[in-house]
Amino acid sequence: MGKTVLIVDDSSSLRQVVSMALKGGGYEVIEACDGKDALTKLAGQKIHLVISDVNMPNMDGITFVKEMKKNPAYKFVPVIMLTTEGSEEKKKAGQEAGAKAWVVKPFQPAQMLAAVSKLLM
Repeated sequence: MGKTVLIVDDSSSLRQVVSMALKGGGYEVIEACDGKDALTKLAGQKIHLVISDVNMPNMDGITFVKEMKKNPAYKFVPVIMLTTEGSEEKKKAGQEAGAKAWVVKPFQPAQMLAAVSKLLM
């Protein structure tokens, strides 16, 4: 059984790209379309890592990470923020929420896999 990664992004094409890269790297993948959807998908599931977009409808990535980290079961799950946002301010907010890495779109799938495997070591 591989490690499970939750991908949270409102772009289905982006989720597909990330999902394909991860599955190719031997990971199990769960997809969610925004922060609210992601919180429902967490429900007791064992998740090893989260990759989340920042700007999404219903609940943005930073709010989602803060909410997820309130749950003791997910407090220590590493999070990679995946975003078009390169601003230091957003990065700081992401780090304060508990994000461990920041990958800026457009990204190379290989770059994403490298960040994932580094955090799952």
